[in-house]
Amino acid sequence: MTGQEASLYAVEVRDHVMIAHSLPDPLFGPAQKLHGATYVVDAAFMRPELTEQGVVVDIGRAREALRAALAPLDYGNLDELLPGRLTTTEYLCRHIYERLRDAARAGALGPGAEGLTRIRVTLSESHLARAWHEGPA
Repeated sequence: MTGQEASLYAVEVRDHVMIAHSLPDPLFGPAQKLHGATYVVDAAFMRPELTEQGVVVDIGRAREALRAALAPLDYGNLDELLPGRLTTTEYLCRHIYERLRDAARAGALGPGAEGLTRIRVTLSESHLARAWHEGPA
């Protein structure tokens, strides 16, 4: 590159997940107790050039991959599903990102997905707060 950022195309899909967890550390105040959360989850798939079909990735397969990444967590108690972890919003972003990255690398997103360069996962706790994690596809 010549000092300019490379441009990227992106497709973003959305789902949600309902979980229970506790955050047993004094930093988290009342959230140390078991509580529930519903996260809106956005997954963005990025690439510098479109496929020959003019897309970033097949949206249907991207939605299926996101649902598959969330399904093991949905309606679950993260204290039991991911023991020994502080399942903060930031941590969950990375956890879901890793599942989507692995799905992309395994071919679950279909032909053309090998051209993906970045994946970003955003979890919105409410209309006031969200966190995200982005990494290589």
